[in-house]
Amino acid sequence: MNKKQSIKISNAVIRRLPKYRRYLEDLLNKKIYRISSKDLSELIGFTASQIRQDLNNFGGFGQQGYGYNVKELYNEIGKILGLDSAYIVILVGVGNLGQALANYAHFYKTGFIVNAMFDINPKLIGLRINGVEVMDVEYLEEYLSQNDIDIGIICTNKESAQDIATRMCKGGVKGIWNFAPIDISVFGNTILESVHLSDSIHTLTYYINHPEDYNA
Repeated sequence: MNKKQSIKISNAVIRRLPKYRRYLEDLLNKKIYRISSKDLSELIGFTASQIRQDLNNFGGFGQQGYGYNVKELYNEIGKILGLDSAYIVILVGVGNLGQALANYAHFYKTGFIVNAMFDINPKLIGLRINGVEVMDVEYLEEYLSQNDIDIGIICTNKESAQDIATRMCKGGVKGIWNFAPIDISVFGNTILESVHLSDSIHTLTYYINHPEDYNA
């Protein structure tokens, strides 16, 4: 049972949780059901102290002399991340990246259900991807007014991204996952997570040219 959070959890801790869960899933697939903090630290690359400190933000996990129950910890981290619920998703911008995300099978296996897709390109409108028809973005507000949407994915060009985000916020979308190559802003209760692919590859090229600064 997770203790009630009385302090604000740092962004760094939150961003480490999916990595913990991913490694725990690999252990379960290998039928490993118990692991010490020392072995987990060697596997993940964080110190055992860091792992214990991170997990202690959410309650007591693991037992002295036993380590962690892998399945239990995997399930608890999933609950902390909200992965014990399903999420209704819409996607705006059905170009190459948008279609790749729409076809990402892991979405559907882990409770992210893409219910609608929108685009401005007449050649894409009417296309069906995984059984979902691409609609004209003109109908975005109408759709949002009739449906409760958890996550809106933006894969448009940078010129359109802020307008789409604003329309999503007004339509009550709870969270936006932005892949457009621009920083956007949100308002109300909408949460924003941006993925800037160019930033990531530019960071990679820096480390290629300055390997002495690289710390995995």
